[in-house]
Amino acid sequence: MRFLKLSKKRLQLSVLFGLLFAVTLSMVRFDAGCQELRRNVLRLHIIANSDSESDQRVKLAVRDKILETSSSLFEDETNLQEAQAAVAKHLPLLEEAANRVLRQEGYGYTAAVTLEDSFFETREYDSFTLPAGTYRSVMVRLGKAGGKNWWCVVFPALCIPAAAPEARLTDAVSEETAQMAESASQYQMRFKIVEILEDFKKMLAF
Repeated sequence: MRFLKLSKKRLQLSVLFGLLFAVTLSMVRFDAGCQELRRNVLRLHIIANSDSESDQRVKLAVRDKILETSSSLFEDETNLQEAQAAVAKHLPLLEEAANRVLRQEGYGYTAAVTLEDSFFETREYDSFTLPAGTYRSVMVRLGKAGGKNWWCVVFPALCIPAAAPEARLTDAVSEETAQMAESASQYQMRFKIVEILEDFKKMLAF
């Protein structure tokens, strides 16, 4: 009888360890996909001067002009390095485009456009989700940059339809990773775990 109880307990422990191993392996693969997205996606981040109605309105006007100006930058780019090089070369052009809108609309402040690493929380777009973490980004700061922001992905050109109407995540990452990002409802808990871990790493960095 005692032998049977011990055997049952060992079986239960074996099942538990097996489940823990499977969950851990699954998270390792998921995290690898998250890292692939962070290494291969270029994001656009526009921060308004303030949350006033007029500042938020001109933020969207600047967004439209930036996207229009960017429409030809990524036509021949096949990876993040090439996309970054194209953006870096044309930063003055993008900044001037943003400032032109601000001048035409009668705003007294200016825009600053940079290429840098930026931390993002998990973000759900219309057809895909990007995990929390640090991404290479085109940053557009308007005035004091104290208002609500707008962001999207410019490589692959997912928010520049005029540049690449057929752009997909698979232009930059593997099919498996793209499927993960495009089926976020199946991975909600994993995205949350990654977000908690990334927030913790960000906190430790300060």
